[in-house]
Amino acid sequence: MIKKAFIILAEGFEEIEAVTSIDILRRSGVAVTITGLTNLKIKGAQGITLIADSIIDDMSSDFDACILPGGMPGSNNLASSEKVKSLILKMNNQKKIIAAICAAPALVLAPIGILYNKKATCYTGMAKNFGQETTYIEKNVVVDGNIITSQGPATSLLFALKIAEELTDKKTSDKLKKSILFI
Repeated sequence: MIKKAFIILAEGFEEIEAVTSIDILRRSGVAVTITGLTNLKIKGAQGITLIADSIIDDMSSDFDACILPGGMPGSNNLASSEKVKSLILKMNNQKKIIAAICAAPALVLAPIGILYNKKATCYTGMAKNFGQETTYIEKNVVVDGNIITSQGPATSLLFALKIAEELTDKKTSDKLKKSILFI
């Protein structure tokens, strides 16, 4: 059965984090839906515009994973959306994968309680937003249960490969690593 993931893009998203996740997951056989927070055309933090497949109002939790790229003001825009919060909480209750990178773990996941009693990482300096109930781990990628977090643009490939491994299996992930010359 093909796994399904969606990535939510808000104005000001970090392009490297988004495109790397989309690309790696699609290469691993995961069906990825690019979801715009408010529009189908979304401009990233570095001025690159991507075209989404749908907008969040059309989304359900009928997916295996939700991916939240960071970037500014993208993370703040995600954090201010009630629809994003609702979808994440519903998917978390269903123990589906919630993956967030850069500022998104600290600004989107932590305030809604997703990281309560969890280990997580995020962009340098953003951990102050975790609060005492979250254990900050200074690693490229941290997995705690169904939650995957990562530090930022430079860790995007590791983040995407970990999501791919969790959605498929280690054999598929290892084959993918070899095909993209990951050392």
